Formats: sequence, C-alpha cells, structure tokens
Amino acid sequence: MVLDALNDDPGSQRGVFARVGDQLGINAETLRSCVRRAQIDAGDRPGTTSEDAERIAELEKEVRELRHANAILKSASAFFAAELDRPSR
Repeated sequence: MVLDALNDDPGSQRGVFARVGDQLGINAETLRSCVRRAQIDAGDRPGTTSEDAERIAELEKEVRELRHANAILKSASAFFAAELDRPSR
C-alpha cells in the first residue's frame, strides 16, 4: 500500500506513512522503518540488507569467540613456557 502510494505521489512521504499507518493501525515511524528495510532488501535503496546484517553479526560473534580462544591459548603457552624454563630439582 505504501509503495503504491509513494509511486503515485513521491512528494508526500510523511502523509503517506501517517495515512496508511492509521488505516492499518501501525505507528507511522514503525511503518516507515519497515518500508525502508524492504526497499533496502529489494535493492531499491542503498544500505546493508537484512541478510548481510545477519551475516555480519554472525562473523562478529565468531571473531569474538576466536579472540577469546586465542587469549586463552596465549596464556596457556606462556604458562607452559615458564614451566619449561624452571630448573628441575
């Protein structure tokens, strides 16, 4: 509904979101954000798609986990190196 109305009169964006939002019982800003997300996902508007954002979040989580594991391995390596350098009794 919003996209059709925007195509008919692109200059009245604010009114379109308010009118359609009232008809559907949705806040105009919520509707605007959903429409913008749909436009980005369709490639009609520049931005990060939902799919890309999800993949980025997954990769960021993986990086955090790998950095944590790396820190643990560095600590263990330093501990065992210190143990090996100790003179035996």
